[in-house]
Amino acid sequence: MDVYEEIILMRQQGRSCALASIINTVGSIPASSSAKMLVRDDGSIVGTIGGGAGELEVIQIAREVIEREKPQTVSFNLTQRPGVDAGMVCGGSLDVFVEPIVPAPTLYMFGAGHCGLATYRVALAAGFDVVVIDEREAFANRERFPEAKWIIVADFDVAVMQLAPTSTSYIVSLTPGHLSDMRVLRWALGTSARYIGMMGSRRKVTGIFKELQKEGVPPDAFTRVHAPIGLDIGADNPEEIAVSIVAELIASRRRCDAALTHRGLRPEKEEVLEQKSA
Repeated sequence: MDVYEEIILMRQQGRSCALASIINTVGSIPASSSAKMLVRDDGSIVGTIGGGAGELEVIQIAREVIEREKPQTVSFNLTQRPGVDAGMVCGGSLDVFVEPIVPAPTLYMFGAGHCGLATYRVALAAGFDVVVIDEREAFANRERFPEAKWIIVADFDVAVMQLAPTSTSYIVSLTPGHLSDMRVLRWALGTSARYIGMMGSRRKVTGIFKELQKEGVPPDAFTRVHAPIGLDIGADNPEEIAVSIVAELIASRRRCDAALTHRGLRPEKEEVLEQKSA
């Protein structure tokens, strides 16, 4: 199959891939100077850039590029790296540019209140497709969320049956109640979502974790949960809270570990922000 046809197919399926293109050559190489290879998210390929151990290295780099969503250039030189490049180059050298081709990340946002509306606006501007889920039609509607990818008005337990998060999905629970947040979290922990976040004070978060553990959820499962949600920027109103939440989503998407190690809202503000989130 043609590389470009496969890119179209992958995008239609909502899957990620990476395109490896030879961008510079010196001397003789066993492939066209404009050769391209597509690496799917499962490591399978379409096309070739010359074969050999060097191509296997590009495939591995491509999978990292998909994961981090950041392009990378890799160079091969037979003289300098004969062990690695044997079988790929014929006395020459080449540079390969590997670029990610990934679908827009989807944010499943439970709760369409004040913080939900503000988070939707910031997330949209940051390039997320936003799915809004709420039990209240007065809050979850096209008038309030005109550019949402999907709006679901239903009981949360019913709504989640319509959803199928993937590794490029993000789940945020901003519901107005402890029980509804617990229902969302119970479901979210069973998905492959890249990010799971929940609004609430440390007391609320601890209480929900304890209740779910009583149901049999293992304690280490909660290491996936960002709660209290958002980066610590001293947020004090729905708009600032939205910025802190989306900043954490971006940090998770870009694998910015330095930012994620300092997540969480200031303890003295958590009770106030919980009240404002509805």
